[in-house]
Amino acid sequence: MKRPFVMLASLALAATGICKAPPPQQLDRALVVPLALDEAFQFRKIKIFVNEPQRLQPTQDAMISFERQRVNFGAVTQVDRLQRYGHYYTFFWRASRKADLTVRFEYRQEKLGSYVQARERFYPGAKGTVQSQFQVIGDDYLEEGKVTAWRALLIENGRIVGVTQSFLWN
Repeated sequence: MKRPFVMLASLALAATGICKAPPPQQLDRALVVPLALDEAFQFRKIKIFVNEPQRLQPTQDAMISFERQRVNFGAVTQVDRLQRYGHYYTFFWRASRKADLTVRFEYRQEKLGSYVQARERFYPGAKGTVQSQFQVIGDDYLEEGKVTAWRALLIENGRIVGVTQSFLWN
């Protein structure tokens, strides 16, 4: 009796997209992709969190305190805490039709100047509202500095169908 319930629960989780997505793939070089915006794909919301306690002021805001605690949960030693310092990005986007989409996060860092780095996630058969998370943390953040500019792209069949970017991206 337990087995059908477990199978039904796993199917429900897979259908809602709650299951953990594979980690983003770091690209050696971000290739230029042609722009062909499509109204069927759009970024809805962006959540950015910077985890660097030395530069941040103490806060009484419960939501900010909770986010700090969530990100740092389980970091026991100072080395663990240092590996969690950095920038956390969460993009909420919507696809009104089913499509195989790649979400690419391109960014520049303080010590690298205009050099563009990129990370990608692939979503086969994406439809509806989807959440994509990217992180620039740990050694990447400690050695190369903070993120100075970024943009996120929705790519279908080698074409950019949706884009959002920071104010400093050019």
